[in-house]
Amino acid sequence: MYIIQVTTELAPVAKVGGLADVVTGLSRELEIRGNTVEIVLPKYDIMRYDQIWGLSVIMPDLWVPWYNASIHCSVLYGEVHNRRCFFIDPHSDDNFFNRRTFYGTNDDFMRFAFFSKAALEFILKTNKRPDIIHCHDWQTGLVPVMLFEIYKHHGMENQRVCYTIHNFKHQGLGGVDTLFATGLNRPEYYFNYEQIRDNFNPFGINFMKAGIVYANFVTTVSPQHAWEVRNTDQGFGLQHTLEVHQGKFTGILNGIDYDVWNPEIDRFLPVKFSVNNIDAKYGNKESLRNRFWLRKDYKPIVAYVGRLDAQKGVHLIRHAIFYSLNHGAQFVLLGLSPEHSIGEMFAHLKNELNESPDCHIELGFNEELSHLIYAGADLIIVPSTYEPCGLTQMIGLKYGTVPVVRAIGGLVDTVFDKDYSDRSFDQRNGFVFHQNDPQAMDSAISRAISLWHDFPDDFRRIMIHGMRYDFSWKNPGEQYTSIYEYVRHK
Repeated sequence: MYIIQVTTELAPVAKVGGLADVVTGLSRELEIRGNTVEIVLPKYDIMRYDQIWGLSVIMPDLWVPWYNASIHCSVLYGEVHNRRCFFIDPHSDDNFFNRRTFYGTNDDFMRFAFFSKAALEFILKTNKRPDIIHCHDWQTGLVPVMLFEIYKHHGMENQRVCYTIHNFKHQGLGGVDTLFATGLNRPEYYFNYEQIRDNFNPFGINFMKAGIVYANFVTTVSPQHAWEVRNTDQGFGLQHTLEVHQGKFTGILNGIDYDVWNPEIDRFLPVKFSVNNIDAKYGNKESLRNRFWLRKDYKPIVAYVGRLDAQKGVHLIRHAIFYSLNHGAQFVLLGLSPEHSIGEMFAHLKNELNESPDCHIELGFNEELSHLIYAGADLIIVPSTYEPCGLTQMIGLKYGTVPVVRAIGGLVDTVFDKDYSDRSFDQRNGFVFHQNDPQAMDSAISRAISLWHDFPDDFRRIMIHGMRYDFSWKNPGEQYTSIYEYVRHK
C-alpha cells in the first residue's frame, strides 16, 4: 500500500510530545511490512535541520487557494532517518511557521487549517494518489473534510483517511472565517450539530470533531483510552460524537522503538544487559548513584522520568518522593515543567532535598541521562491523572525497571498487578493503584518496596516478566495495516 502521513510533528526533527515518536515508529514499521510511506509536514523555522538529509526544493511553485486568492508555497524534500519527508513552506505575510514555536499562538487554528489545505493541494498537484492518508490530532482534522467535500471532485475520489487522536484535550476551534479561507464555505451546511459544529459552542467549528465525522476510520492510542473517551469526561465533550461514530472507532496501543530503547544495544548505558544476564543491570545502578552522589546502600531506587504537569499527577509524584525516602528507598527524578508554578514547586523541593544522600532531582531534560535512569532504577512511577497511552512504563518494562502505575488509559493495557491481576502469574509485571490520591499510591509503592527488600527472588521474577513483553511497533503495525485494508475497500 501507499500511505501518506499528514502530521505536524515527527521525531526527532519537530517534536513536542508523543505524536512525533508515534509517526516515526509507525512509519518505519509500515515500511518494514513492504508499504510505501511518505510524510508531509510544515517547514518550521525551529526544526532540527541537522537531522534532515539532503533537504532541497523539489516544487518551487505550489499555489494554495486561500480565501479568494492563493498563497505561494515551496515544497522541500529531505530524508529523516530514512523516512521520505516533504516540508511545506508558505511565503506569505501570515508567516505561518516562522514563529520560533510549534504551537501556542492565537491563530493556531488558521495556521493548521492552511497546512491541511496545502498538504492536500500538494498531493493533488503532484499526482500522488495514496491508498491511505493518515492524519493526526486536531491540527489535521480538516483534511478528511476537504478531501471528501472538495478534492474528491478533482480526481481524488479513491483516497481514504485514517485519523488518529493522541490527545482529546486539545481539539482546535475555528470560526466561520475558517470555512471561507479553506474554500469549504457554506456555513449553514457545516454549522450543524451532526456536521462539524462544536458540541457546546454554536459559533465554532471543532477540528477534531470534523476529523471524527469525516474520516473513514478513527483511532486513539490504547484500547482502554478508547473506552474512557466515550464513557468518561476524558472525551472532553466529544463523547456523543464518538458514540454516533463508534462503528469506525477503536484504540490501538502505541509501540516503542526497540532500536532506541533496548538495554542490549543502548549506546548510552555503561553496562548493557538483557533478560538472560539481568545482574549486569546493577552496573548501571552503580553508575547512576555515582553520577548523582547517592549513598551506596542496600535500597531500591525509585524513579520518575517525564513532564511535570497536572496530567502526570504532580501531587502524587511529590508525595512519592517523601514516601520512598521514609520507607527504605532512594528517589531520582528527571523532568521539566511547562507550567511556572509547578516548576517553582519542584525547584523548592530540589533545594530542600539537596543534601539528602538518597535523593536527586534533576530539572531539565537530558536524553542520555533518561536512558541511564531507566536502566539504573529498580522501580519507576507513572501516577498520571490521565494517560492516553504512556511510553514510560513500556520503556521501564524493557529495562527491568518495575512500573508502579495508576489504572488509567494505556497503563491499564500494559501493566498487570503482581497481586491483583486476573492474568496468570508469569504475565504480571508491576504494581497498580486506582484512586487518584496518596493513600492509593502508598499501597502500591509499599508493596513494591517491601517485595524488593523481603522477597528479592519474587521481585526479580516480576522484572523478568516485564522484560519478556513485546511492546514494539510489530502489533500496532499489523493492526493499522488491517484498518487500511478495511477502509481501502469501502
